[in-house]
Amino acid sequence: MVLLVTGDEPIRELFTRAGCPVCHTIPGIGGADGRVGPTLVMGTTGLKRLADPLYRGRAKTVKEYLIESILEPGAYVAPGYPDRTMPHWYGQKLSAGALEKIAVYLEQITEENPSSQ
Repeated sequence: MVLLVTGDEPIRELFTRAGCPVCHTIPGIGGADGRVGPTLVMGTTGLKRLADPLYRGRAKTVKEYLIESILEPGAYVAPGYPDRTMPHWYGQKLSAGALEKIAVYLEQITEENPSSQ
């Protein structure tokens, strides 16, 4: 399997090459205005999702939740979005370094601070 990204790319290129902007709005990433999935302001919404009684995952931190959401998207489906919208195979196309870099970036994004760069 060919990886979409390695994690060595600059953050904007990483998100673009990974295809995240097609489905998600990601503050601070130019062109990331997708509407298929939720807006990724995980510094604001991450803890709320972890506390939701419908959350079935194992993550204890927002960073762990983000990685889990890519690798096991069915562990929690954001309200208002249908299950299986995020491809269950998607995480297999990202290196561990890419997953880490994505999670670190997204956990810093809040509604009040929409860009970490």
